[in-house]
Amino acid sequence: MADYAKIIEELEGIAVEDNPALVKQKSRDFYWYSPILKEELDNVVGDLVVSPTTEEEVIRVLKVAYAHGVPVTPRGGGTGNYGQAMPLSGGIVLNLINMNKVKEILPGRVICEPGIIISELDRQTKVHSGQELRFHPSTKQTASVAGFIAGGSGGVGSITWGGLRDLGNILRLRVVTMEAEPRVLELSAWDLQKVSHAYGTNGIITEVEMPLAPAYDWVDVIVGYDEFMDAVKFADALSHKNGILLKEVAPIAAPIPFDYFTRHKPWLKEGQSVVVLMVAPHSMEPFLALAERMKGDVRFRSDQVESMKGIPHAYELTWNHTTLRALKLDTNITYLQVQYPGPDHVEKVRVMTELFPDEVIGHLEFIKFDGQIQCAGLPLVRYTTKERLEEIISIHEENGCPIFNPHRYTLEEGGMKQTDQVQLAFKKETDPKGLLNPGKMIAWENPDFDFSAGKNYLFPGLEVFAEAGE
Repeated sequence: MADYAKIIEELEGIAVEDNPALVKQKSRDFYWYSPILKEELDNVVGDLVVSPTTEEEVIRVLKVAYAHGVPVTPRGGGTGNYGQAMPLSGGIVLNLINMNKVKEILPGRVICEPGIIISELDRQTKVHSGQELRFHPSTKQTASVAGFIAGGSGGVGSITWGGLRDLGNILRLRVVTMEAEPRVLELSAWDLQKVSHAYGTNGIITEVEMPLAPAYDWVDVIVGYDEFMDAVKFADALSHKNGILLKEVAPIAAPIPFDYFTRHKPWLKEGQSVVVLMVAPHSMEPFLALAERMKGDVRFRSDQVESMKGIPHAYELTWNHTTLRALKLDTNITYLQVQYPGPDHVEKVRVMTELFPDEVIGHLEFIKFDGQIQCAGLPLVRYTTKERLEEIISIHEENGCPIFNPHRYTLEEGGMKQTDQVQLAFKKETDPKGLLNPGKMIAWENPDFDFSAGKNYLFPGLEVFAEAGE
């Protein structure tokens, strides 16, 4: 057992919290989106929360933790959905939210600390030079920039810019290693793939350089269709119009909009599916021309309401906020993450929609994937049993629609279905004792794990919490 009194002493001058209630609070993310993860991770808790304010303090924390053999789990805003920021072996929760300064805003890029909240970063770049991040998660108001890089994959803006791991969508990261004498590494270009979407398993991000795009007062638009597939076809046609500037295109099937988008209800029609959009102001006229041609029913426009006070942003109806809004009103809802590979993505959506008419309710996000327009799915699922959920996943995969499983807390099971050799090699170099966010990288914990066996991986470190919860 680690001597936490001694560790606290050695970290003098850095903010440390050992109050059990506060430590528990900071040991949580949005893992409860999944009924399976809720069961597996409900008792997970760290021993200490340490909140550095500088890179020097991060280095000190990692050095002390290494000397004591204590695990360290980094945390930003705690908005991840798969337990990415939950300390499966206890230890130190490294809370980076106080490292939140913008260091420099330049044409086309910004340099900042890891813990800045994305909405605040966008606010500062917009005021400074009329620029904004290329994309952001639906949790923009609460997510940190490095948390997004370490745990996210794309989001609002991916219709134009693709995914976070696409070359050029992150410019540079500073990363601190977990060694007896921690090193500071500068990563750029291909090397960024070592730490992007690696859940902080192989280095702690202390500085971020991201590309910027021109900022617009995006117009939130909701277009209604009586049939979900008509909404999908409109979204697909619109996404292929090169001249219309968009930031968000999300077809969402009935009954989700009317039942769960409560603040927008006055503008919605029961039984209608919708496409939720963000359109640049100068693109509104051509956009409306296409909507009219494709018989879309324009239900809502943010540029035509008296006040947006109390009305959520369009992006807060999309991505995983769709799931969140449903969960607030129906705890039997969960979700999946589906890829519908092109070029016949619309046809694949039609097939899956017909296979699960009421059980899996359509929600798509149109994105640019390897330069091509495609759609990914975050459909809502009426959850009954773990076995039925596995069945639904199998049926999707048999129909050529891969699932990135949000009911798993490991990097590999969430979608790769294989070891990321680049990230594993980097972890061997930067975290020789395996103390960074243990349990999240199967390749490190169990190199012989068989991904084809159909069994999910359960990290041995969780046994401690399982016993505590009995």
